[in-house]
Amino acid sequence: MGAFLVTLGDVGKAAATADRDARDLRWSQMMAAAQAGDTRAYEVLLRECLPLLRAVCRARLRDANEAEDAVQDTLLTIHRARDSYNAARPFRPWLVAIAERRALDRVRARGRRVRREMPVDAAGEIASGEPGAEAGLDARRAAANLRQAIGDLPPAQRAALGLTKIEELTLVEASQRSGMSVGALKVATHRALHALRRRFGTEE
Repeated sequence: MGAFLVTLGDVGKAAATADRDARDLRWSQMMAAAQAGDTRAYEVLLRECLPLLRAVCRARLRDANEAEDAVQDTLLTIHRARDSYNAARPFRPWLVAIAERRALDRVRARGRRVRREMPVDAAGEIASGEPGAEAGLDARRAAANLRQAIGDLPPAQRAALGLTKIEELTLVEASQRSGMSVGALKVATHRALHALRRRFGTEE
């Protein structure tokens, strides 16, 4: 009886594996069709992939809203990078790798936001006039001036600077996210930094 149960379990696992393999093959074929211009195949593919994308992103991000944002980032990256997919290779690992990276981008961005926030104790010092308040106030003013200066940049320069210097993406990642070429990103980032240095009088 025990051997029979083990056999049934093995059969169940084999069936699940076969179903997954069949799905993965179908996804690869639909992506290849999408690359050839089949918009219907592309729509169906993205719809079928959503549960997997959500599972991957929610495993990395506890906040449901952050996870959903990561899913949308993933979909956007897939759309922009769809021509780079090699139809001869499985689609699922390619998809999961993108979702993992976009979720990690959100984790890193959240960490940077937390580090930039002023601790409650420091805010109290500023309000009370205790030692350290003046330095803290100067830092806040400098940060506000920098934010204003970045906001005054042309949109392309602002986007390039945000992706490459603030989010710290590689040029390839920033290109996939923004739709700009690597060369255009380099130029836009250089011009943005040049404009900021000129504005704050730090240009050599």
